[in-house]
Amino acid sequence: MQKSATALIRQQTLRSKAPHSLTCRSLSASCSDESGRRFSSVPVLADDDFDENLNFSELSGRVAPKRHHQPIRKPFNPSHRPPVIDPRSKEALRLPPSPLEKAEQETNEADHFTSPSHVTYTGSTTIPVTSTLKIITPSDNAPAGTWPLFRLMDEDGKFRDPANDGYVNSDTVHDGNNLSHNIGIEQTEGDDTHDLNDLRGVLKSRYYFQSKEIERSALLRPSPKDFLDTSSNNPLLRAHRHMIRVREMDNILLNAQRQGRISFYMTCRGEESTHIGSASALTLQDTVFAQYREQGVLMWRGFTLDQFTNQCFSNDLDLGRGRQMPIHYGSRALNFHTISSPLGTQLPHAVGAAYKLKLDNETKAPEDGSIAIAYFGDGCASTTDFHSAMNFAATLNVPIIFFCRNNGYAISTSVADQYAGDGIVSRGPGYGMASIRVDGNDVFAVHAATREARAYAVSNSAPVLIEAMTYRQGHHSTSDDSTRYRDSDEVDSFSNQSDPLKRLNKFFEEHGWMDSDDVAAMENQERKEVLKSMESAEKRSKPKLSTLFEDVYYDKPDHLINQEKELMEHIKKYSEQY
Repeated sequence: MQKSATALIRQQTLRSKAPHSLTCRSLSASCSDESGRRFSSVPVLADDDFDENLNFSELSGRVAPKRHHQPIRKPFNPSHRPPVIDPRSKEALRLPPSPLEKAEQETNEADHFTSPSHVTYTGSTTIPVTSTLKIITPSDNAPAGTWPLFRLMDEDGKFRDPANDGYVNSDTVHDGNNLSHNIGIEQTEGDDTHDLNDLRGVLKSRYYFQSKEIERSALLRPSPKDFLDTSSNNPLLRAHRHMIRVREMDNILLNAQRQGRISFYMTCRGEESTHIGSASALTLQDTVFAQYREQGVLMWRGFTLDQFTNQCFSNDLDLGRGRQMPIHYGSRALNFHTISSPLGTQLPHAVGAAYKLKLDNETKAPEDGSIAIAYFGDGCASTTDFHSAMNFAATLNVPIIFFCRNNGYAISTSVADQYAGDGIVSRGPGYGMASIRVDGNDVFAVHAATREARAYAVSNSAPVLIEAMTYRQGHHSTSDDSTRYRDSDEVDSFSNQSDPLKRLNKFFEEHGWMDSDDVAAMENQERKEVLKSMESAEKRSKPKLSTLFEDVYYDKPDHLINQEKELMEHIKKYSEQY
């Protein structure tokens, strides 16, 4: 029986204790020898020929000779006969695998998934992976070389094996003076069908090396009260449903824009874990300043499908009264500041809010403290507002999280053309700021990193920078065509291999909570709910014209009164045009 090139590399790597490398952009095997030469495959060896002492340098030397441009013609030999193959030999009996055998082979390969020591994102930067949650504070030494990426769950839906970490830190986990240990630790009964207490016990037994984090995670503990939008106290199932809901909402509203029913839209496909993972680690007392691709954060806090669609259709129930472009959501009740189109303007505003929260926290118990959180993309980190906000936050010592979604592109500009340094997280120490890099496609890791960052920000009244590595699977917006600046194979590779929803689906399948049919049924249900809300929003009337002059001043000033009067007279005069 022969071994594939990938299987041989894995087996040899395990024996030589060399690190594995998983490239998110390609599923093909790719290695390099000691001289730095690249080779994409290795000879196929039979089991009998496999040598335990074989190393990569020997493998890289076994290359086929270059072929001549013209074939070498040998003289015809009439006595030559093809070799006779014994019908009982292995060569004669070797047949192409049947579809069933091929499926079984693929299943076996999936079962032998090995936790990668490194991953590669847009820009071909290879990042070491660590399963140790460590916020690098200003008093710590910054990591040597490339900053590691914190991850708990691999692409196969299983918690990763720390033995394969590409970055090992012997320091203890920084947990914000143990504040986070008190979040949701009380024992609460779960529902009978999907018991989180049972699941947590199974996870701690199977992944004992992550038992502390499993015990801490609020996603793995029943909520004291049922969530209104799921009628359940299971936050993990709610996180999964919300990721599906956001994706279905994006698909339908994107199509609505293509049909001319709304003017604009932006999807977040591939980035849902950054939303739900971070939002589930916050409280409603924390103030959110989003950019324009964080609809999942607002959804987790309680924004309904009706409210989303009312805003996108700018009808009379839109909280912004039709004054904003679609997807520029806001909710005072949910502590979510209205989104502003200009890039980066939310960052200095968030620092100002965090300064007020700092003053408020001085009169509160530590566990009751609040923070501000500002979301932004990698492109926003190139603005002057980013620098101003980071510097003010660090010098004023305010409790804030700067949450960067590094999705690989600032509209059409790849990160390879945006900066020459090590991403965004490496800038934190220059401002004297605590920092951490996390796998943005792992909802458990994002939740844990945000939870600890929040605890640190509250207990130290200091800012934290989080860089969540992810990938934007869709176009930047409905005004963009990403096929003009990136290859479709790149998008397909990330979609197939590192999609956050697929990863969470595999986790549920691994533990028998649901299968592909259950997921499909849930997707269909959420699709119907979005369509129902959209059709209802589309039928509603637009806001009254008089509301155009309201909501800014408590007492309407004279200049607004005059403007309103002039507008009404104009409409009356040219009534046939309106």
